[in-house]
Amino acid sequence: MVRKKFHKLRMLLCGVLSLNILLAQPAFVYASQDGEYADNGQSGEGSEAPTPTEDPHTQAYYQSADTDSIEGWPEGPKIEAESAILMDVYTESILYSKNADKKLYPASITKIMTTLLACENLNLKDKLVVSEAAAYGIEPGSSSIYADTDEEFTVQQALMAVMLESANEMALAIGEKTSGSVKKFVELMNNRASQLGCTNTHFNNPHGLTDENHYTTANDMAKIAKAAWFNPLFRKFTTKDLFEIPPTNKFAETRYLLNHHKMMPGREYAYDGVVGGKTGYTDAAGNTLVTYAKRGDTILLAVVLNSIGGCFSDTASLLDYGFNNFEKVDLNLQKEPVPVKTLPCEHYILKDNGDTFPFYYIRRVYVTVPKGTEVSTLSKRQAILNNPIGPLRLKSKYYYNKHMVGWGMQYEKEILSDLLLPQNLANG
Repeated sequence: MVRKKFHKLRMLLCGVLSLNILLAQPAFVYASQDGEYADNGQSGEGSEAPTPTEDPHTQAYYQSADTDSIEGWPEGPKIEAESAILMDVYTESILYSKNADKKLYPASITKIMTTLLACENLNLKDKLVVSEAAAYGIEPGSSSIYADTDEEFTVQQALMAVMLESANEMALAIGEKTSGSVKKFVELMNNRASQLGCTNTHFNNPHGLTDENHYTTANDMAKIAKAAWFNPLFRKFTTKDLFEIPPTNKFAETRYLLNHHKMMPGREYAYDGVVGGKTGYTDAAGNTLVTYAKRGDTILLAVVLNSIGGCFSDTASLLDYGFNNFEKVDLNLQKEPVPVKTLPCEHYILKDNGDTFPFYYIRRVYVTVPKGTEVSTLSKRQAILNNPIGPLRLKSKYYYNKHMVGWGMQYEKEILSDLLLPQNLANG
């Protein structure tokens, strides 16, 4: 009986604290960018030498971005994060990269993959019942909404708890609901990561609490976060600021869930254009952060890993750099017949097109390049994608000094009518 009363008290405090966060404003202490205190005008001949101060920056701060090596590319900002990446989500142009393939702990940004898989496999209106293993299977004191054994939620409510309050027990419950067990869900996470092109990621749980076999990279996380953004259901959760879960069968009070991302409108580090993302922190991982920001028709995705005390300022620096130095440009492409080499037995592929095969774009093709770039100077690489049981596709990639800045897909004329159906356009 004592345990149940204490558990209910913790859940009530959780709701009260969430409301209080809305009113809380932290105090800040600033140092000059060179790591020294600003000159107060009292130093000079005849005065005591100033006391040396500890460098406020991490070692990673002084490391240049890998993208700085691209000829003609704008120099990237200095940030505290050990690893980071900035990407245009539509063109996949990498605007900034530092140690982007280094394996690091992701902490709670893991929950982006957890939520994406739930969005792909579950009905948001379905009932979810929290198991004892989920309710009490997390580290004491870690992020939670203090869900109890046999407590009932909808899948939507559970995912709001995962993405807004970073509730670890609800991530376990989502895994069980999706795959029948956390073990099988972890297998699903790793399979999906592989499908998305991740090569240095291994998940070992749905929540991101520290595990030596649970790691990712900024590059891989950008691929996961990009795929998640293009899922309309996922966007419902990552862009939500405040959500209420009404009383349940186990808890008589309303739970107030507040998005922990402090760069959203009205928050301490509010940044013009930020629409959502996911925070993370453990002692081993440091601060991790995924952020989506939109200005005009450009959406940038920033990932920072192991940022000691600077994940929001790091992200602001990256977004400033991206929006101020780059632009998305329409290539205005129409139809480009492509030379095709075939074996004698494959001449049927060309039909009546001579030595070329006509492919067609069904949507505009954009590149993201440094402002003022003449797109006619970009180089292009093309490849016909093998498809033994279906129509041919041509993928064209565009490069700025050997750095990929955009791509487009062209299709055979024979399948255009199918691709242009509303449901296929919606599926991309």
